[in-house]
Amino acid sequence: MKVQEKLAVGLQELPNRIVFEPMEGCDGTLDGSIGELTRRRYMRFAKSGAGLIWFEATAVCESGRANPRQLFLKEDNVEDYAALLNDMRAASRKKFGYAPLLILQMTHSGRYSKPHGTPEPIVAYRRAAYEVGKEDFPYHVMTDAECEELPSLYKKTAQLAMQAGFDGVDVKCCHGYLLNEFLSGYERSGAFGGCFTGRTNLYISCVDAVREVLPKDKMLTTRLNAYDGFPYPDGFGVNAEGEIDLKETKRLISILASRGMELFNISMGNPYLIPHVNRPSKGGAEDGAIGVQRMKKLTKTLQEAFPNLKFVLSGLSYMGTDVIPYGESCLNDGTCSLLGFGRMTFAYPDFYKDYLETGALDPKKICLTCGNCTKMMRAGTVAGCPVRDQETYLPIFKEQVGDAK
Repeated sequence: MKVQEKLAVGLQELPNRIVFEPMEGCDGTLDGSIGELTRRRYMRFAKSGAGLIWFEATAVCESGRANPRQLFLKEDNVEDYAALLNDMRAASRKKFGYAPLLILQMTHSGRYSKPHGTPEPIVAYRRAAYEVGKEDFPYHVMTDAECEELPSLYKKTAQLAMQAGFDGVDVKCCHGYLLNEFLSGYERSGAFGGCFTGRTNLYISCVDAVREVLPKDKMLTTRLNAYDGFPYPDGFGVNAEGEIDLKETKRLISILASRGMELFNISMGNPYLIPHVNRPSKGGAEDGAIGVQRMKKLTKTLQEAFPNLKFVLSGLSYMGTDVIPYGESCLNDGTCSLLGFGRMTFAYPDFYKDYLETGALDPKKICLTCGNCTKMMRAGTVAGCPVRDQETYLPIFKEQVGDAK
C-alpha cells in the first residue's frame, strides 16, 4: 500500500506517509518547557509508527504565547526538548526499526495571544468580522518597526530547534494567527500590507531568516492556510463572494518553493470562528462530509499544480474507521503526498500500529469528532481526549468544562 511507502523530502526520507499534525496540548510548564502530560503524549506518538511527528505550536516569544502553558523553546530549556526527542526516536526504533522525522512548529499567536491567561491580542489590523463580542479587548496593532524585529525571533527559535535535534521547522501561517492574518492585510498601510508583496512581506522575511540558519539536510516547511474562509477583505485565498480563489495562494507557494521549501501542510479556516472549515465534524455548522471534500479538492488542486512538491492532506479524522482506505485512495489519485491526522492522535494514537497489525481500526478507539479536546483548550486547561483517554483527561474535563459527550 502507498501509505506504507517511504517518501524523500529534500535530503531526508520519511519511513511512511502518516503525519501526526501539530495539536496543542496546552500542557507545558509555565516557562515553556516539556510538562509531564506533554512527555506522555509525545511518547505515545513515538510508539504509533507514524513517519512524521509534527510538534505543536511553539511560541517564538513570550508575548506571542496562546496560553501560559504553550511550549516556548529557550536556551535554558533546550536540553529538555533534546531529551524528549532522543527518547522518542529510541522508542520508535525499538518498536518499528525506524525513527520518525520530528518537526517543530514555530508560531506567534497574534490575535489569540494569552501569555498570562487573559487576552493580550497583537494584530496586523483591526477587523470587525473577527472581533464580534471582543471589541473591548486591548488590541495592539503591530508597527512596521515591530514587524522588522520578528524574523530574528523565528531565526533564534530555529537555531534552538537545531540544537535540540529537530529534523526541521515549520513557519506557521494558518488559522488566523499572526503571520496568516498579515496575508489578508489588504487595507493595512506601510511595508507590510496592501499589495501582495506587502501582505506577504513579513511571512517571507521570517522564512528567509530561518532558512539562513538551517543546515542543508534539515527541513524548512510550513502549515499554510490556503483559504481563510472569509470573503474579501477579511480573508486570504478568497474572492468577494467568499469563494475559494487560489491565485495568490499558488503565487505564494511558488515563492516559498524558490526558497527551497518542498513540504506544505495545507489547512484552511479559523478554528475560533469557523471551526467546521478545518475540523469537519458530526453535528457542526455543516455536514462534515462537505468539509472533508472541500479539504480534498483544495489540496488536490495544489498538488496537481505543483507535482514536484509534497502536500499533506488534513481533515481526515472525520472518516473514522474508514480513514486509512480513504487516505490510500487520496494518495493513489494524486490528491496529496502525505496523510495528516490531528484529533485522531489525541483519541487513538496507536491507530496506525493497529492497522499494520490487524488491517483495521478499532471502532471503540476512534476519534468521535465531538470537539471535547477543543472545549478543554478553550476553557484554559490542558487538551486531550476525555472520551477515549478517560483516566487521564475525563476528571480534568469534568472539573473545568462539564460532562463529556
